[in-house]
Amino acid sequence: MSEKKKILIVDDDDFLLNMYAMKFEKNNCEVKTADSGQNAISVLKAGYKPDILILDLVMPGMDGFAIYEKIKKENLAPKAVGVVLTNQGTESDIQRAKELGFYGYIVKATTIPSEVVDEVLSIYNKNAKED
Repeated sequence: MSEKKKILIVDDDDFLLNMYAMKFEKNNCEVKTADSGQNAISVLKAGYKPDILILDLVMPGMDGFAIYEKIKKENLAPKAVGVVLTNQGTESDIQRAKELGFYGYIVKATTIPSEVVDEVLSIYNKNAKED
């Protein structure tokens, strides 16, 4: 069996965090969740090195863009493939995500959870950084 992918999911919605964590765990992934940017940064500073970062954009405090910028600036997850998972589907958000270096952009409202898992793993497989 292949090594488990490590995923950090950041979303302020506990229901979604738990549901996605369960879905990814069923797909041979190790999942950590954070309900805020601050918690996400803490998890990374504590030494968790995810293969995949899944960020919601709209959250209190730091939004997903600010979190990703901080993670990149401080090199907290150097090998992580970043994916946006949000309800915001505006062209400007999608463009900004590309500019920041996200590898994928998924709109929650138009994607069922099992499709989210497939999509994220597909994005990862296309963009995984080797050691």
